[in-house]
Amino acid sequence: MAPNLYEVESAPLLLDENNNRNDQRVKPTSPLDAALNGSRKFYGSTNGNSWQKIERYDPLQHRKLENPTTNLDTLMHILNGNLGTGILAMPDAFKNSGLYLGLFGTMIMGSICTHCMHILVRCARELCSRYQVPSMSFAEVGQNCLECSGLPRLGRLIGFMINSFLVLMQIGFCSVYFLFVAVNIRDFLEYASIQTDVFTVLAGILIPMIALNMIRSLKLLAPTSMVASVLAISGITISFVFLLQDLPRTTTVSAVQSWNTLPLYFGTAMYAIEGIGVLLPLESNMKTPRDFCRWNGVLNTGMAIVVTLYTAIGFYGYLKYGDAAEGSITLNLPSEVFLGQLVRLLMAVAVFASYALQFYVPMSILSPVVRRHFGSRDAQDCVEYTVRIALVLVTFTLAAIIPNLGAFISLVGAVSTSTLALVFPPLIEIVTFWPGRQYGRWNWIFWKDVAIACFGMSGFLIGTSTSVTQIVTNWE
Repeated sequence: MAPNLYEVESAPLLLDENNNRNDQRVKPTSPLDAALNGSRKFYGSTNGNSWQKIERYDPLQHRKLENPTTNLDTLMHILNGNLGTGILAMPDAFKNSGLYLGLFGTMIMGSICTHCMHILVRCARELCSRYQVPSMSFAEVGQNCLECSGLPRLGRLIGFMINSFLVLMQIGFCSVYFLFVAVNIRDFLEYASIQTDVFTVLAGILIPMIALNMIRSLKLLAPTSMVASVLAISGITISFVFLLQDLPRTTTVSAVQSWNTLPLYFGTAMYAIEGIGVLLPLESNMKTPRDFCRWNGVLNTGMAIVVTLYTAIGFYGYLKYGDAAEGSITLNLPSEVFLGQLVRLLMAVAVFASYALQFYVPMSILSPVVRRHFGSRDAQDCVEYTVRIALVLVTFTLAAIIPNLGAFISLVGAVSTSTLALVFPPLIEIVTFWPGRQYGRWNWIFWKDVAIACFGMSGFLIGTSTSVTQIVTNWE
């Protein structure tokens, strides 16, 4: 006997007896029915009498993109999204962890975060197949995995929480980017004998920042990401010229710091790994998305480069400057030397160009919400541009009142990045494959996900309280 029609998992393609494609589609009773059947091929009936072989819906084959990105474009976006202000704060992170704990801790945390990125993409594709859609956002993945398990109300709550954390995280990133650009341009202008203050520079770059963020397409942002990545790598390379000169012995700095400062290390390190917010938009906009998660694919290649640079900058920056390491390594470079000022200028321009990519995420969340309240296309575009300008002004205001760059970076990392990168992805994987209990031998996937989520939640709670305490102390 052929299986029941409603074991069909998604919007399948029906094949006749000659294996010719038939565009007629079969709709399952619910995604929960689809979740209970993990096989690749199914059987369904279109007229109640005859049964035909049905292929499982492949979301990657149903994406219709106007401006798809190439593998190189996506790799540049990954580097651009991660090689921002976070990597320059790694010496400050190592100052709070100790030289060797920071060395191994950063590599381990980078590997865990990369694994969680793979988890998120895998679950997104699985849920897209069940729901017959080509792509999903981070929040939709969180919401739909719970809906598949019969918890639609909780799913809507989780979806709202994920979107809220994403908006908060990206607004925090953009605020730090704004301040970073202003501080480094101010230092460069002072080197050129032009005296000014940070607020004046913030005001001066406000209009160019608004203009840059009127770009709505990731494809159109690809050249900007390419320029930003080249400038960032150039600035980091020149930084190594200073970091590797006259290095002291490793015994001059602490190998392991006290427990009191480790939460600050965790928050800064998690802030540095800031690509989780743009992960699904990048993957869903690729021309060849199957290359994204291969062992030698775009994601692993990009994150291997990123984690290596994080570790090297943190290790040598802390070894070189010790407890004098600032919230950005550019602030430690000699101000009287032209190369030191060149690094500040290169990184300021690179971070300025990276702002638009970080800004893309909150706008992709907020834009549909505001556009649906207006009927005409012109009105929708007008209100979206208004929201873009308003959000840039919000980040400008936050940048103007941030009291301490290092403490604020740690707070953003502990509050948003740890939850989005370490808590939600493993929990989503547990719930996504809960109906069929697809957890491997001895349920190792389940226990692995529980351990990662507990680690992320501990970092969130402890890191947030420590960062807030430090900010309040600095403000006083």
